[in-house]
Amino acid sequence: MALATAPRALKAADRDWWRGAVIYQIYPRSYQDSDGDGIGDLAGIVQRLPYIAGLGVDAIWISPFFTSPMKDFGYDVSDYCGVDPMFGTLADFDAVVDAAHRLGVRLMIDLVLSHTSDQHPWFRESRSDHTNPRANWFVWADAQPDGTPPNNWLSVFGGSAWEWDGKRMQYYLHNFLTSQPDLNFHEPAVQDALLEVVRFWLKRGVDGFRLDTINFYFADKLLRDNPALPPERRNDSIAPAVNPYNWQEHIYSKNQPENLEFLRKLRAELEPYGAAAVGEVGDAQRGLEIMAEYTSGGDKVQMCYPFELLQPKRATAEVLAETFARLSAAAPDAWPCWSYSNHDTVRHVTRWGLSVAAAKTYATLLMCLRGSVCIYQGEELGLAEADVAFEDLQDPYGIRFWPEFKGRDGCRTPMVWELSNQNGGFSAGRAWLPVPPEHLGRSVDAQEADADAILHHYRRALALRHAHSALIRGDQSQIQAVGDVAHFTRSDLTETLFVAVNLGEAPASIAMPAGAWSRIGADIGSVAPGADGRLFLEPWQICLARKQ
Repeated sequence: MALATAPRALKAADRDWWRGAVIYQIYPRSYQDSDGDGIGDLAGIVQRLPYIAGLGVDAIWISPFFTSPMKDFGYDVSDYCGVDPMFGTLADFDAVVDAAHRLGVRLMIDLVLSHTSDQHPWFRESRSDHTNPRANWFVWADAQPDGTPPNNWLSVFGGSAWEWDGKRMQYYLHNFLTSQPDLNFHEPAVQDALLEVVRFWLKRGVDGFRLDTINFYFADKLLRDNPALPPERRNDSIAPAVNPYNWQEHIYSKNQPENLEFLRKLRAELEPYGAAAVGEVGDAQRGLEIMAEYTSGGDKVQMCYPFELLQPKRATAEVLAETFARLSAAAPDAWPCWSYSNHDTVRHVTRWGLSVAAAKTYATLLMCLRGSVCIYQGEELGLAEADVAFEDLQDPYGIRFWPEFKGRDGCRTPMVWELSNQNGGFSAGRAWLPVPPEHLGRSVDAQEADADAILHHYRRALALRHAHSALIRGDQSQIQAVGDVAHFTRSDLTETLFVAVNLGEAPASIAMPAGAWSRIGADIGSVAPGADGRLFLEPWQICLARKQ
């Protein structure tokens, strides 16, 4: 497939490459199958890298491809330094690194450090008795006198966060599946072993890491009960509303202050390589504040993404203004990484009920916000959430809570490339999840032939971001909400830009800031400022202007 734009050369000396970068997330099971087994693989990613480079992204993030029993599809790791055979080999991974770098794209991989699979050799040894060398590598605790779990902590995937082990006659902590025991970060040897994993991948040429559940690394040493969360403060951005996980304030099971020192150790490993890390902050009440703690000061991770724009509630002008005000108050120098969709959430086109016009507007807005950006595969095609039948479900989370919560398979169906077969060019075999027929019409090939397609809009929006330094690393004024219109400025030493976007279904007008302004972004639908100092916006229109 031909490149839409020429690849950009990597600037090896740019240690701040991550600041303002656009990162494209690949869920490898569902991106491209190269061998016909119905499961995407590393060789398939190499095949599609020219397409990714042609979008104009700065980096890719590949979800886990490590050796795993696949109970949680790779987020249950049994060998941190191995590639699962279904995805290929270490040589195949090296080929991804080389191909990406040749195309001017950096590579980040998904490290799951908070927990392992129960099949990991570390856990097998740890559970064998109380005196082995790794006996303290996981969070073990005695039962209460009546045999019940040590405390009231709940699992994100439902039920108690504790599982009884008859061999050790103790409970072990699992914040997710029972087959995902949590590592004990209070044990120095655990930290050392995980930092060695980081070094292993850095030496293989990766440019950084996406850190899964970064705020779950440490648990309270005293294992104190979490307090109840009042109903009015509950939020279903982390777990579905049917899950009682939302009924607790998780002040002891995660978000511990000891994490800051570990993140400093991690940053020290990244620095010699010019590598960067983006952490996933899974917290429904304090996500922005935790992100600020983890990214401020220049000595921890470079960026984090909270869940404020991943929530079921649409990102209205009011939501945007409130979100950025909270972030500014928590830490002005914190660096966010914004995303609307990922492999764990309902695709935002469905979640927010967006038309194609609205989806284009939100795409442009994303490229204008201060911070870095993550795009989830298929987002650039405007893919809606797939409706996966119960008999086709793979996700244990969905199977458990069906039908009130259908799990994460709906956002994980295969990427659609062409109309050649029912799998959309993803695989010559039976795909691990069915491709929805309605996705086929939104395939890459179908959109390449349509100049007005959302795919071309994403390319133009990324090109706009790269053309204006203020959008990449510039300062941002506080977002103002005037009805459905959100507006702000971005500025650096070379330019000042004004951004106004109507996120509603009715026409609106606002006053333009003082000064002379000239339109930019006409090719992505930007409208010109009014001559009388007023700006008129139709529904889902945006104005991008440069100060003269």
